[in-house]
Amino acid sequence: MAAPVRAGSAAPVPAKARARHVAQQIPEEILGNAELREAAEALPPNYNFEIPKTVWRIRQARARKVALQMPEGLLMFACTIADIIERFTDAEAVVMGDVTYGACCVDDYTARALGADFLVHYGHSCLIPIDSTQGLKMLYVFVDIKIDASHFLETIRFNFAAGTSLALVSTIQFVSTVQAVSQELRSQYKVCVPQCKPLSPGEILGCTSPRLAQDTDAVVYLGDGRFHLESIMIANPGIPAYRYDPYSKVFSQEHYSHERMHRARQDAIRTATRARCWGLILGTLGRQGSPSILQHLELRLRALGRPYVRVLLSEIFPSKLKLFPEVDVWVQVACPRLSIDWGEAFSKPLLTPYEAAVALQDIEWQQPYPMDFYASQSLGPWTAGEAAAAPAGLEESLSTVAAALAEHGPFDGLLGFSQGAALAAMVCALRARGDPRFPVAFAVLVAGFASRAPAHGHFYREPIALPTLHVVGDTDAVIAAPLSRELAQCFVEPVVLTHPGGHFIPAAAAQKKAYLEFLERFCPGQGQAERAGEV
Repeated sequence: MAAPVRAGSAAPVPAKARARHVAQQIPEEILGNAELREAAEALPPNYNFEIPKTVWRIRQARARKVALQMPEGLLMFACTIADIIERFTDAEAVVMGDVTYGACCVDDYTARALGADFLVHYGHSCLIPIDSTQGLKMLYVFVDIKIDASHFLETIRFNFAAGTSLALVSTIQFVSTVQAVSQELRSQYKVCVPQCKPLSPGEILGCTSPRLAQDTDAVVYLGDGRFHLESIMIANPGIPAYRYDPYSKVFSQEHYSHERMHRARQDAIRTATRARCWGLILGTLGRQGSPSILQHLELRLRALGRPYVRVLLSEIFPSKLKLFPEVDVWVQVACPRLSIDWGEAFSKPLLTPYEAAVALQDIEWQQPYPMDFYASQSLGPWTAGEAAAAPAGLEESLSTVAAALAEHGPFDGLLGFSQGAALAAMVCALRARGDPRFPVAFAVLVAGFASRAPAHGHFYREPIALPTLHVVGDTDAVIAAPLSRELAQCFVEPVVLTHPGGHFIPAAAAQKKAYLEFLERFCPGQGQAERAGEV
C-alpha cells in the first residue's frame, strides 16, 4: 500500500523507484484469473485472441450484447470465444456469420441492428476508426500469429546475398514477426519495412500498398496466399517479389502478368468512354462502400449530362448485373480488386472509381497502376482516403451560376474576383466545350487561380478557347501573381493586365482604358482582336 501524503506536502520518489504508468492497464483480477486462463487454453496457443483484454473492455463498457465478427478462417474459434465472453462478463455474445473479406467489412451497421452495444472485430487492422461507429463500442483484435521466425530468417539468408536491399511486408497477423525479423537482418542487409498510412509499418492490403524505392532489389511477403502480395506487385512492377508461406515453410518467387492486366483494364476504360447509361454500385458488405466516392461520381456524371442509376449490393456477380441490360458500364465502389481480378468475367465494363476517373478524363492513365484505395496520400477523391476531404459544392455553385444566367440574362460575359474568378474560369472551360448552360462570350478574371484539387484537373487539361482578360496584382499577398499568370496560361490567347497593387480590382485611368479596349471587342459590329498579349 502506498504511504499516505498530507495535503500540501510532497513525497518525492527517487527516479529509479518511479513506477511506469500504463494507460488502460488490464486489472490483475482478470490477468491473474486462473479460470479465465484455463478457458483460453481451448484456443491455439500461437494465436493471440487477446482474451483478457476483451473481457476487461466488455466489463469496462458494461456491454449487454457483444457481436463477434471474424473472417472465415477464424470462425472455427467463434463459439469458444463466445462461451468465454458469456461466462466471464454479463454480456450476451452473438456471432456474425456473414462473409468478412477484410478490414473494410467491419459491419457495425448490422451489429447495431442486432441490438449489440459492443463489436469485436478479429483478424484485421483498424481501417474504420472506432470513433466513426456512431456510439457502438469497438475493439479490434489483430490475432497476432506466432511462427517459427528462425526458419524465416535462415531462408532469407540462404536466398539473398549480404547487402541486398529488401522490403519486408505482410498482413496484420504477421507484422510483429516482420518487425522482429527486420531487426535481425539489418546487420547484413539493407532492410525496409515500408508503411502506407494509415496502415501499420509492413502491413499491406489487397487494394492498398506502398510504392517502394527503385533501388529495392526484392520484396519479401510473409503470409499464405497471393491476394495481398499481388497488391504490392501491381504497385511495384519492376521489383522481384517472393513469398514465404509460414504454414508450409515454402519460399517461392512470384510473378504477375502486368501487361495482360493493363490491357484488360484499358480496354474496359475505352469501352466506357462510349457508354451512355452508367451504373454506380455501392457495396453494402460492412463498410466496403464509400458514400463520399459515390457522391463524387454522381456529381461528375451529372455535370457531364450522363444518365446513371444507383444499385446497392453486398456482393457483385455477373448474373446479377445482367439483370440491368440498359446499363452500358458499371462503376463499383466496393473492392477495386473485384474489377482488376475478375472484371473480364462481366459482360459490361466493371470499373473501379480510379478507372472511372480515367474514362471521364479527370486523370490520365497511371503507370504503375495505383494501389492506394485506403492510403492517406492518394491520387484523388475516387479513393476512400481522399473522398471525405475532397472539395465539395462545385456542382451546386455551377448550377447557381447557370440559373442566374437563365433567369436574369442574357449576359455577354462574366466578371470574377479571387475565388469567384476561379469559378468563372471553370465556367469558361465548360462553355468552350459547348455547355449550353453558360452562353457567355468572354470573361474578366481578377486575382484568379486554377484549382489544385485533382478532381478539377479536367477543367484545365485542354486550352480554353474563350476570350479572357486576366488582372494580376504584382503585390497581391492573397493570390500571388504567379498563380494568376498560371491560370491565364490555361486559355487561348489571354489578355493579361498587370498593376502594382494587391488583392483588389484596380480602377486607375490606365486600367479603365485597358478594360474598355478589351470590352470593345465584343460590342456590336466590332471584331475580335487579331492578337492578344500583355497590356
